[in-house]
Amino acid sequence: MFIIDYTSGVPVYEQIKSQMLSLVSSGVLKSGDKFPSIRTLASQLKLNVNTIKKVFAQLEEDGVIVTVVGSGSYVAETAYRNPVVMEKAEARLKESLKAAKSAGLNKAEILEIVNEIVEEEK
Repeated sequence: MFIIDYTSGVPVYEQIKSQMLSLVSSGVLKSGDKFPSIRTLASQLKLNVNTIKKVFAQLEEDGVIVTVVGSGSYVAETAYRNPVVMEKAEARLKESLKAAKSAGLNKAEILEIVNEIVEEEK
């Protein structure tokens, strides 16, 4: 379900969080769908439980998941196109675009990269 790239330089918890958000935004996971338990997911991914706890805590804080004590964590009704998540994504995108411009990429090159990424998602 999740792919972790230890050579990417992106923290593992960010990779997992991003992939969980992708599953929700793409409609693979819908409102009310249950996530595996923190311990189960940590065991499957061979990660420390605290890493997964951090992901779940951030997603809950952003309104993407809801945790019911004794029952588990579920995709929240507010998860799809969540304004908090979208604002954070926009901020990261702007930061990345500024870095690309600073590195010397022009508008056409940046748009080409954006188009490639959008097409990959289809």
